[in-house]
Amino acid sequence: METQQQQPESVNTISSQGVLALDGTNSANVPKLLPARESEAQWQRIGRQVSEFLAQLPEYLGSLFNKYKQALLSLALILSAVVTVKVVLALLDAINDIPLLSPTFELIGIGYITWVIFRYLIKAETRQELAEKLGFFKKQIVGREGSQTLN
Repeated sequence: METQQQQPESVNTISSQGVLALDGTNSANVPKLLPARESEAQWQRIGRQVSEFLAQLPEYLGSLFNKYKQALLSLALILSAVVTVKVVLALLDAINDIPLLSPTFELIGIGYITWVIFRYLIKAETRQELAEKLGFFKKQIVGREGSQTLN
């Protein structure tokens, strides 16, 4: 038995009227397809608008950056600080989940604080030495003479 293939009917795409999407149905509620030429012209117009927008995009972004440079840099610094804090907190949380590591770090911190108290805070002359060191570091960081050393 041979199967016969039925040739589809050709549709005239040159006509100015739309073509029914489904033949043999009530045409009142059926959407019509646009003729090929109008659709092609519309796509060319949209493509031209998109290409013009993409051509002007670097100039627009450059002028936007120059206009709002300080605000954009501040926003970038704030966002990077937030991301950094979140990463550090996640890292510390992961370290705290390791058995015996958290108590070990606590003991190291307690030992260091004890050493600082005995080294710098008990005697007056060592407190003065600590104040001078802090003033020197402050001067290096700020770059100018702020307030005098702590008394």
